[in-house]
Amino acid sequence: MLGRWLVIAPHPDDEVLGCGGTIARVAGEGGEVHVAVVTRGQPPAFDEELIARVRSEASAAHRHLAVRESHWLDLPAAQLFETPHSKLNHALGNLVRELRPDTLLIPFVGDVHMDHQLIFMSSLVAARPHQSTYPRRILAYETVSETNWNAPHVTASFVPNVFIDIEKTLQRKLEAAAMFGSQMRSFPHERSLETLRALAIVRGTAVHRAAAEAFVLIRDVM
Repeated sequence: MLGRWLVIAPHPDDEVLGCGGTIARVAGEGGEVHVAVVTRGQPPAFDEELIARVRSEASAAHRHLAVRESHWLDLPAAQLFETPHSKLNHALGNLVRELRPDTLLIPFVGDVHMDHQLIFMSSLVAARPHQSTYPRRILAYETVSETNWNAPHVTASFVPNVFIDIEKTLQRKLEAAAMFGSQMRSFPHERSLETLRALAIVRGTAVHRAAAEAFVLIRDVM
């Protein structure tokens, strides 16, 4: 469970929605957690004031979860499909080589957002076992309003096979999520604190735990 972890988030808040409880648990038990936010909103599609606010919210949430360091790659949000794929590969590859994480948490390939899909693929490129040091464990996390909005039986479905107990860190995850005042919404919107709590309970009871986060295992070298 411990060692160095790198969480790759397409946009600020994906890391908290998908694995905030795991981040808090690993950091609290002595692991070293880094978060890489791949994209940044770009004018005119995104207002400069909102861009700065979201960055500030993310930084506060990361501190609350005891993230060791936040890495901002600043590629254009919602425009990765127009960005040379080699540029995304290069950015993530450099970061993985620099940090040498033991565990990599990445978005799921079946997410409805194209940014998530492209980052999944580039994360695997960055984590290729071409040298003696590479991420031994890769897990794909689920993001509410992205992972569950795919097309059933057409795109990849999220069928978790790894569950991490977050009973003791669920409240910290919810507190970190609440710091994203610009992104969170009122229930019954999916991006609500009630939804995050309910999903944690559902994932937990699937493995007889009070709360959990679920992942799809991509690789595990023992």
